[in-house]
Amino acid sequence: MNTRVPITSVKQSVVVEAPIERAFKVFTEQFGSFKPPEHNLLGVQIAETVFEPRVGGHIYDRGIDGSECRWARVLAYEPPKRVLLSWDISPQWQIETDPNKTSEWEVRFTAETANRTRVDLEHRSLERHGGGWESVRDGVAGDQGWPLYVRRFAGLFARQA
Repeated sequence: MNTRVPITSVKQSVVVEAPIERAFKVFTEQFGSFKPPEHNLLGVQIAETVFEPRVGGHIYDRGIDGSECRWARVLAYEPPKRVLLSWDISPQWQIETDPNKTSEWEVRFTAETANRTRVDLEHRSLERHGGGWESVRDGVAGDQGWPLYVRRFAGLFARQA
């Protein structure tokens, strides 16, 4: 009997030439500098992306007209080792208001040396989105999803070196 177990998580990793504290700080304080501005659920251009660095905070986009789109909640904030966030975007690529239908993404920072940090991102529990959840998985796993974010994040360190 062959049963296929669906893949319900997406993982990405990168090593950056930076101390763990700096890697964490760049990820949380400069999130908007590597998040593509075209990744936007607002009807207007994004003026900024804000990462509120505390449990209970959010990641949100603020439009040039002042409108806001809160698309992630900060569930755990443990500098410089870990941050855990919700993914409050439905399979229809709209804001999901039911927390029971959201997935989560965790970013872990591990010092490999005093000046090198491994960053592991895991987006998991994607099946919680319900019908069509595979489109969320495929979107975040695709070239314009987490792989793009991780490349752009790593690129910040290449330019600063």
